[in-house]
Amino acid sequence: MADGGEGTRTDDRPRFYGRRSGKRLRRTALGLIETLLPRLAVTVPGAGVALAPHDLFPRPVEQVWLEVGFGGGEHVVAQARLHPEVGIIGCEPFRNGVASLLGHLNGSDIDTVRIFPEDVRQLFPALPEGTLGRVFVLFPDPWPKKRHAERRFIGRENLDSLARLMADGAELRVASDDPVYQDWAAEQLRAHPLFEEVQVTADRTELPQDWPPTRYELKCLAENAPVFFRFRRKARG
Repeated sequence: MADGGEGTRTDDRPRFYGRRSGKRLRRTALGLIETLLPRLAVTVPGAGVALAPHDLFPRPVEQVWLEVGFGGGEHVVAQARLHPEVGIIGCEPFRNGVASLLGHLNGSDIDTVRIFPEDVRQLFPALPEGTLGRVFVLFPDPWPKKRHAERRFIGRENLDSLARLMADGAELRVASDDPVYQDWAAEQLRAHPLFEEVQVTADRTELPQDWPPTRYELKCLAENAPVFFRFRRKARG
């Protein structure tokens, strides 16, 4: 997820903190945003109208997964290749990240990825309860200063939303290389009544085989060791 910047908000949308664009995009990337993105973009319907996530894809999928802040999109693509039976919605408001994912998808045989190029919180109200089989929040903006703690994605309000949207037993995967965020995420996740801990580790060799490293993770390994969190949505009722 992108870092820094002033909060922005349009009408009743949640306030977004972070960059929406970076360095100037090349002509090829701009072309993909103009031509490919409209074919893959998820559009939020009008108020009170729910999306049918399984219908977003050109063929039947067994589950729908969500990645929050997909960065350059490498992890989305890796999961799509590992799990061709799953439909994946990647959410990323950073325009350069969207262009990067489009570059990975362009000309590939992957047909199970859809993109929401906005703040994921705008998508939450349109998704039906219990519709997500897995959620990824990998290396989100840490907002390490205490006064910015409410900007951190892993918090009670967003966890409440994810708990509503995730199916019973669905897995939430979180990773961070920031020590402040690591402590914060552990506290928030363990305190939430609708999630139960599966695994918290700094040893990548202990992770499931279908958790490939992101490009950002490979860069940060030389500095702060990432911590990986796996939590499960408890059964309803």
